[in-house]
Amino acid sequence: MRQSLLGATVVDVPFVDLAIVHEPIKGRLLERFAALIDSNAFLNGPPVAEFEKAFAGYCATGHCVGLASGLDALRLGLLAGGLEPGEGVIVPANTFIATVEAVTQAGGRPVLVDVREDDWNLDAEAAAEVSSDASFVIPVHLYGQMADMEKLSALGLTVIEDACQAHGAERDGIRAGTAGVAAAFSFYAAKNLGAMGDAGALVTDDEALAETVRALREHGQRRKYEHELPGYTGRLDTIQAIVLLEKLPLLDGWNELRAKAAAYYLQELEGIGDLKLPEPVPGSRHVWHLFVVRTADPDGLAAHLADRSIASGRHYPQPVHLSRAYSSLGYGPGSFPVTETLAAECLSLPIYPGVSLEQLQAVVTAVRSYFDG
Repeated sequence: MRQSLLGATVVDVPFVDLAIVHEPIKGRLLERFAALIDSNAFLNGPPVAEFEKAFAGYCATGHCVGLASGLDALRLGLLAGGLEPGEGVIVPANTFIATVEAVTQAGGRPVLVDVREDDWNLDAEAAAEVSSDASFVIPVHLYGQMADMEKLSALGLTVIEDACQAHGAERDGIRAGTAGVAAAFSFYAAKNLGAMGDAGALVTDDEALAETVRALREHGQRRKYEHELPGYTGRLDTIQAIVLLEKLPLLDGWNELRAKAAAYYLQELEGIGDLKLPEPVPGSRHVWHLFVVRTADPDGLAAHLADRSIASGRHYPQPVHLSRAYSSLGYGPGSFPVTETLAAECLSLPIYPGVSLEQLQAVVTAVRSYFDG
């Protein structure tokens, strides 16, 4: 909060404020970091296994394998799940590019499918039309809302969930991480459960798959210098495991704070201008990694907010199929109408644990002023 040149109070609203979530655990983290320095157990230290056990329990799965990123979790999950070179993998067109990168890095062939207008997640009916061209499907639980796993699981394909934005989410009584043969989570710093850098994990009930991923993450070895598979360097660093261990007990509480902030937005932004608000699926547990609205001119609204010291984001302004990186897939403009409309209209408003009522009010007031012109 500060004073403007005209003497009015200005409330600064960052897109994410990690200082709020770190302050309560800062002292404990420093103690554990000091102990780590003394132990020299920077790779595969005891906190890694401790976190894996804790997060598997949180997700209600039998196994968790700590990894260096959510991308590693998806890529290694596909490889351990038996993806053969050139096999098709259905992926929603509306996703962060890492979902598609995982497929190509694992040797697969991305089969993009449009998303639904209501939950913005993979359209099961559209996926069914191309299911004969694929062996795997990667549903993305976008923005914290789970995809319709009952319908997607009925496709008869191997399911690997991209739960990188859905820590703790549920739908139809199904918990994120339990609907497929495996699920990938990202612990990028701004996630609902975030490390202090890049980190990720794969969860599964399949012990053999988990053990294969453990080997793949460390040069294909199950024991040191006994390399059974062509592998990678994809370990979860001990220091990140420490951070995640301290944060995990707070995750559900943080998700509740996100839900309260989202409820405020949903109430106060209803009927303003041309805004289209997200629609949580009835009976689901949306964990609100992002609060995304739609408007005809998201860049104009973003600039208006920025002028009032309010940050916002675009997720994602360029669909994967229209990027240079994946032009070789052969899709062009008009291939996925819902995805392309979302890309043109979406704007993410500030939401994070600890965002104050005053800050939320500042966002709503600024949005109203934009449409009031």
